Order: sequence, then C-alpha cells, then structure tokens
Amino acid sequence: MATTYDELIDQVQRPARYAGGELHSIVKDWDAPGAPEVRVALAYPDLYDLGMSNLGLGILYDIVNRRDDALAERVFSPWTDFEDLLRANGEPLRSLETRHALHEFDLLGISLSYEVCFTNVLNLLDLGGIPIHAADRAEDDPIIVAGGSAALEPEPMAPFFDAFALGEGEELIDELVDFVRDWKRAGRGSRRELHRALAALDGVYVPSLYDARYDADGHLEATVPVDDAAPDRITRRVMQVLPPPLTKPIVPFMEVVHDRAAIEIQRGCTQGCRFCQAGMIYRPTRERSVEEVVEAAGELLANTGYHELSLMSLSTTDHRDIVPMVHALMDAYGDRGLRIGLPSTRVDSFSVEVADAVARGKKHTLTLAPEAGSQRLRNTINKLVTEEDLLNAAEHAFSNGWTSIKMYFMVGQPTETDFDVEEIVRIASEVKAIGKRHQGGRARVRVSTSNFIPKAHTPYQWIAQCDAETLRRRHRILREGCKRAGVQFTWEDPEKSLLEAVLSRGDRRVADVIETAWRLGAKFDAWSEHHDWSIWERAFAEHGLDPADYAYRHRDLWEPLPWDHVDSATTKAFLRGEWMRTLNEEITLDCKRDPCNVCGHQDINGECTHKISELVSMHRSGDTTKHDRTVAVAERVGAPLTLV
Repeated sequence: MATTYDELIDQVQRPARYAGGELHSIVKDWDAPGAPEVRVALAYPDLYDLGMSNLGLGILYDIVNRRDDALAERVFSPWTDFEDLLRANGEPLRSLETRHALHEFDLLGISLSYEVCFTNVLNLLDLGGIPIHAADRAEDDPIIVAGGSAALEPEPMAPFFDAFALGEGEELIDELVDFVRDWKRAGRGSRRELHRALAALDGVYVPSLYDARYDADGHLEATVPVDDAAPDRITRRVMQVLPPPLTKPIVPFMEVVHDRAAIEIQRGCTQGCRFCQAGMIYRPTRERSVEEVVEAAGELLANTGYHELSLMSLSTTDHRDIVPMVHALMDAYGDRGLRIGLPSTRVDSFSVEVADAVARGKKHTLTLAPEAGSQRLRNTINKLVTEEDLLNAAEHAFSNGWTSIKMYFMVGQPTETDFDVEEIVRIASEVKAIGKRHQGGRARVRVSTSNFIPKAHTPYQWIAQCDAETLRRRHRILREGCKRAGVQFTWEDPEKSLLEAVLSRGDRRVADVIETAWRLGAKFDAWSEHHDWSIWERAFAEHGLDPADYAYRHRDLWEPLPWDHVDSATTKAFLRGEWMRTLNEEITLDCKRDPCNVCGHQDINGECTHKISELVSMHRSGDTTKHDRTVAVAERVGAPLTLV
C-alpha cells in the first residue's frame, strides 16, 4: 500500500518541523467557491527551527493572508532524514498548511538571508518538482522570486530565479500578488513576456533581461540590460514609515532558535560600522514610538502566551526612547512575569544599565560586541567603542550581579595585524580580572570570533579577505592566549568563511559552481556536520574558476562589480570615502546624533540630499597631507587606492 505524506512525516526525527497546524497558522480552502486566486508559498531555505524565527517571513505571511484574493503557506528545507524518505517514495516537498506540492503554487517567494544556503535553494526547488533553471520553466510553473539581504548581491543565483525583490517587502509583496492575479486573469503568456512585465515593478530585478560581459582576463566589464523593458539600475524598496507590528504570529509546537515573542522597535542603523552590510543597506533609521510598542506588546503576549519579549533592532539600545520604553513595558506587563530580551546592545555602561532594568534580578550572560581588540583597529572599522567603554561596561555588569560576559570579535579585518589580535587576549584578561574581583570563581568570560567577510554594498566590498593560513595563525594566538587567561574561546572554520566570501562577491559564472556543488551533494553548508569544502573545490575546478580570485583579490575602487546594477541607495562616493577613512584610521560619527554623513539615503523628510562624502571632497580639493598619508597606509597593507 502506498505511503502517504503524513505517514512519512511520522517516520522522521522531528515531525513537528513538517506537521503544520500550529496556533495562528492559516489554512484556506483551495477548492471552495470564491477560493483565493493567488496561491503563494513562502520558503526559508533552512530548517523550520531557524525559519520560524525569521520575523520577515511571518510578516509577509500575515500580509498575504489578510487578503481575500490570496493565500500564503510555508515551506522549509527538510532535514536529510525527511529528504531521503521523500526521494525514496517519489514524493514532492509540500507546504505545511494544505500539503500542496510546491509546483502547484502560483508564486514561490524564497528568503535569501545567508549565502551558504544557496545550495539549499536548488534542493528545495528540485524536491518541489520545479525546474531549477528559470529558462527551463513552463508557462504554468510557479514564478520564483528571491528576497532578503542576499538578494542585493544576486548574480550567483541569477539563473535560478525569475526575479529578485530588492529591499523591504511589505509593500512589494502586495504588488507582486496583484501582478500574479492580473497575469492569471489575462491568460498568462510566455515566460519571456512574464519577465518583461515583472521588470516594470519598482525594486524588481529580472536577471534574464541582463547580460554579464567580461574582458579578456575574465574580469567583469558590466552587467547590462539586453531588453528595452529592463532599467539600467534597480533601486531597492524602502518603507518610509514602518507598518504596524505583527501581533498574531504563528506559535510553533516545538522549540525554535528564538522561542519568544518579538517586536521590531526600529529598522536601520547609522552607527556606520564599515564591515556591516545590514548597517549600510537598511538605512535610514526608523523608530516606533513607546506607545505603539507597548500597545503591540500587550496584543502579542495575549495572542501567543509567551512571557519573553525580544525588542528587535540592529542596535536596540540606540533607540532614542529605549529607557522609557523598557520601563513602560515592565510597568504594563511586569506583573504578568514579562521578561525582556535585548538581542543587540552598544558596548557601554548605559546599555548595561538598560540590561539591568530588563533583567529584574535574573542576570546570567551579558553579550557585548567590541569587534576588535585595539583602539586603532576599532577606529579603522568605525566601531565607536573605546576600551574605557568596554571595561566600564564589564565593571558595571559584574558589580551588579552578572556572572558571565560573552564578547564578539572579528578576525581578519582590513589592516589587522597580529598585535591587534593579541589585544583581544589582553582585553579579555582584564574583563576576566574584573569579574573575579566581583564574582570570584563564578565569573565567566567567553571570546567568540567570526572571520571577516567582505560584503557587497559596504566600504569593504573592494577589499581582499584574509587568507586561511593567516586566519589559522591568529586563531592559534587567541586559543593559546585565552587558555592562559582562563577565558573560553570559539572560532569559525576558515574554509567556510572562504565559501561565504566567494558567494557574497561572486558573479554570474559562480552559478555553475553552485549547481555542480549541489549535484555533488553540497547542502546545509551552514551546519558543520554537512559542510565539505572538498566538494566546492571540485566544483570550482570543474568550471575553471579560482575561489581565491573572488575572495583574496583586492579590487580597484573603480572596478565594475557584479552588483553595480543594484542600487542600495548608499552611494559609491560615500563607500569610497569610508574606505579612505579606514586607511586614515578616522571615525565617522553616527548621523542619528551628529551632522549628516551624506551617505546618499534620505530620511522620511527627504533632508539628506548631498551626493559626495567629505573625505573625497578633501582629496579633490588638494589636501595633499592627508593624501600622502592615505597612500602610505594603503601601500603598507597592500590595499587598493584610486582616488579620482
């Protein structure tokens, strides 16, 4: 007797990942009279455990399902046990809500939030019965659209998507649903006609309408439109005012990575850390009022039964009213046992005071992110933190009952030396000494490092990644130094970071490598038990591409880049200027509190309209002293320098 889909689910390790039926999930009848015309599947190309912690997916699910003419259902990458069962039984991957196969939907939206999940996308399409190449899809196949931060560096995945939705999706998702509805009513049409029509939507990039051209040395010359329906550049979408918070999210049956209620209290960050892609592409900063957050929190807690509330933001304690917000939330809901989580804080005593206020006596681990050990390096990356800030924060924390501090640092940053790495050990030792003075043997300090990845749309998009051998040596310095200091230390695999760098800055040729790696078995590369660099080495070799050319090569500041046709609204002039400030070890102040830094973004009043950075202006006006110093530093670190 044939095995049903639900019977297959019963055989896996964690069936709740695929079962559906959770509180607030929405099931609409596909066959009832007046059934929704547009059927949308929202996919997260990783486990349910991670995808259900993605606030963006929940927001889009809610927006689509509020419409009478559309439905949205969810799908996640199946773990290997379930995939094996699906393939062995000839079953397609189906949605959680109604068990429809992915190929039966009109629109499949896939979140691209992390580059090393790219092979999972191909696996998900293949399991869903959808051709992985856009060029091979028939008229009645779903329209495959990518969104998320990695969609702003689209070329490595260009052949696999019909379109990329660039930027913030709350308005764009409605426009896409309208488009699909009207497209179906008009009787559809050829795939080429579909692509030309999609290109008319603001913020939508259709890769089939563009061609990547290379010079004799194999370097990109330009990505150009080859159809008059395609614009030269596609600008990401930005919400000028944040929509109401999601207050009725789906509540999973099983524990997920972020198993708590969440409200986005602000979007964007203007601290200006030069390595941070999110801080560059999610500008400008937009805040919610205390009143809006408190009202939404009441609805959210009542609808979910959670007692922990995460105040989400790229830098939560940068909110102008964070202190009154915390007090208002605790006054309103503290007697119900509310606990507030701050997922991101500045490294200063003020942030520790806020953490104290939300902890209400339950103090365990405080997380801080100095990012670099020396003040020189913090200045170059524009991490606006001093050693005094860090030590004062540690003093405040340990003296007020915190027993553990976790510190995040990055290794392999531009201009970094071994001395900068040794400074991480020294600072960690001093923090540990402060902890022992206040907490004795209970004091714990943990240093966790990530490897620097040069990202698109940042001041470091032109810069070479640190090679694996150097990273290993610096990890060894940290491992031995932290052991002597009694500090825990964790680090990232250099090869995994190399892969991320290649996929982050790759051109359209890398798509062939991704496909070959997937066919050789690559998937879940973000998971250490599945990442196999040898598979990727074989794939690169098969296509005659060198990963080192993508990751370890400095680019000229005027060299064409694979994402130049994607406009993140942060101007190249500003990014070049920030690279110059890196070389000069100069900081750029936070424009939220200080004058405009002319990054190219406009605030909601349209006030930021300058188009050139102060530093580049100085160079052009003949400030030879600064010019000479910049050249000297560039030569010392072997970095690119082309001014005008």
